[in-house]
Amino acid sequence: MRQRILTTCVEASAPCRVDLGGTLDLASLYLPLQHVDPATFNIALDMRTKVKISPWEKGGVKIASRGFTPCEAPSKALPFSHPMGLMFGVVSFFGADGVLVEIDSASPPRSALGGSSVAAVALVAAFLNAFEGVNNGLELQTRSACIAQAVESAVAGVVCGIQDQMAAAHAGISLWRWRAEMEPLRVEVLSEPNATDLSDHLAVAYCGIPHDSLDINGRWVRGFLSGEQREPWYDIAEITHEFAAAFKCKAWDKAALLMNRETDIRCNLTPDVLDPVGQQLVAAAREEGCGARFTGAGGGGCLWALGEDEPMVRTRHQWQEILAKTDEGRLLSSQIAWKGVVLHL
Repeated sequence: MRQRILTTCVEASAPCRVDLGGTLDLASLYLPLQHVDPATFNIALDMRTKVKISPWEKGGVKIASRGFTPCEAPSKALPFSHPMGLMFGVVSFFGADGVLVEIDSASPPRSALGGSSVAAVALVAAFLNAFEGVNNGLELQTRSACIAQAVESAVAGVVCGIQDQMAAAHAGISLWRWRAEMEPLRVEVLSEPNATDLSDHLAVAYCGIPHDSLDINGRWVRGFLSGEQREPWYDIAEITHEFAAAFKCKAWDKAALLMNRETDIRCNLTPDVLDPVGQQLVAAAREEGCGARFTGAGGGGCLWALGEDEPMVRTRHQWQEILAKTDEGRLLSSQIAWKGVVLHL
């Protein structure tokens, strides 16, 4: 296929997420664990990543994103090993030429909220509209998530998970059941009319240190594949289902206990999954009777907490005091995103 010239501007956006049960969305884990019904719980947050594609100089591609140095490259030699390699990978997938990609994320860079995957979903959506005329709807959501995950796996050179892309594409509060022979099954935990007050039960914090999850994820996968760390993942799969059920019933105390159990299992596997600030935040939330967990694979980035109304008020207060002592740490929005990837036409 010859390279395609972009002739119009298209804007799209998608939300980031917090999670529980992550890593089970990796085929290396969920395929051998089919008998325990592996699943991942996601809440999409209304911190959106916006992507705009515009015509640019023929023969070249330029990508500009907040928090990164802009990069220009020949369209026939895009650098997939660059920090923006995933975005270049998406451009290459569509055979696009003469493109300016501008990315603006409401979440901090490398905050473990799925940011790069979210940007990829929005970028795929923009190209699907520009080159194929796909408009807002289920086709845009499904294809954007699947293409973004496939490109990310190819660029990374390893099989990547898909929870970030699914949460970005479909939004809301979901339990994703990962199945071997069919599309992943989305179980909607709570719908919008029943969940308008949920942000009072949540808190999200950026600890001020960018995350680096590759080594942690790699150790989890290697431990699982070797057979040396198999039992903990059976427990995480069971906890994830129990947590989703408790969340659906708004049994916040039970959900908090389950959340803490899942965090403890992962900390036992990799003690460095929580940095010193993260350790303080987790301890403060537990002191107030709430649950707390790092987002994604930890190693810096964000944490989220869950609990009853009053304990959460006290937790947010404690978290603010802890974060005030960091350079970049701060509380983030805990508003839920009910719209997934959308085109801004």
